[in-house]
Amino acid sequence: MESIVKYDSKPVLKDPILIEALPGIGNVGKIAGDFIADSLGAVKFASIFSMNFPPQVNPDQDCVVHMACNELWYAKAPNGQDIVFLRGNYQGSTPEGQFILAQDVMEIMMSYDVSKVITLGGYGTGQMVDEPHVYGALSRKELRDGLEELGVTFNPGEPQAGIIGAAGLLIGMSQINGIDGFCLMGETSGFFEDHKSAMAVVKVLTKIFGIEDVDLKELQDKSQKIDELTEQTRRLNEEAEKLEAEARKNDYEKARREYEEARRRFE
Repeated sequence: MESIVKYDSKPVLKDPILIEALPGIGNVGKIAGDFIADSLGAVKFASIFSMNFPPQVNPDQDCVVHMACNELWYAKAPNGQDIVFLRGNYQGSTPEGQFILAQDVMEIMMSYDVSKVITLGGYGTGQMVDEPHVYGALSRKELRDGLEELGVTFNPGEPQAGIIGAAGLLIGMSQINGIDGFCLMGETSGFFEDHKSAMAVVKVLTKIFGIEDVDLKELQDKSQKIDELTEQTRRLNEEAEKLEAEARKNDYEKARREYEEARRRFE
């Protein structure tokens, strides 16, 4: 293992499920994973330090520095399932670093007899989304029916650009090691932090783990702001299209007049 792992404790866990919740497209996975972890009262038990994170420390409010790292947190779901959350503000800074970190995380989790890997991320569309879907990808096709019943959508061959970073590599690592895994991707424009898309992912996770009394008000309030941004963007796009159409019309009229004047000069 190339990473340095510092343990605050070593909890006793039974067949835990790993949930990856790191930054990515629209920060969908991080927002959703952090929300579930906080809702379940997750406790940090390890920090992962790596040469593949940015070479920096960050001072806190007391001016005490903290190295860039990922963290492992554990919680127990209402259905009794032990969960480990991979949290943090960073992913590996190079493709090689991404691979090494995913490999190290899997090595740690396999020492706990991890039973399943769930990664979270954003499904970028490059355009505003009114009602985000949650798309899925699997380590094996037999997992599909159960997730479709929970509202997850599967598009053959999508996303075409692949699933990059920890969200993709950890599913790949789970597949290599014969461990079930799937990725949940909230549909998002990718233009900003998308709490509305994250809430769609959260709703799937609450069904998976039997979480019934979760308070979604914070996400709902921030989702309302996304709706406002969507409407503002739509109006701006409509105005831009009108201006572009008017400009094309003016250019056409100008060109027609110039043509008529030139034709008259030669008559």
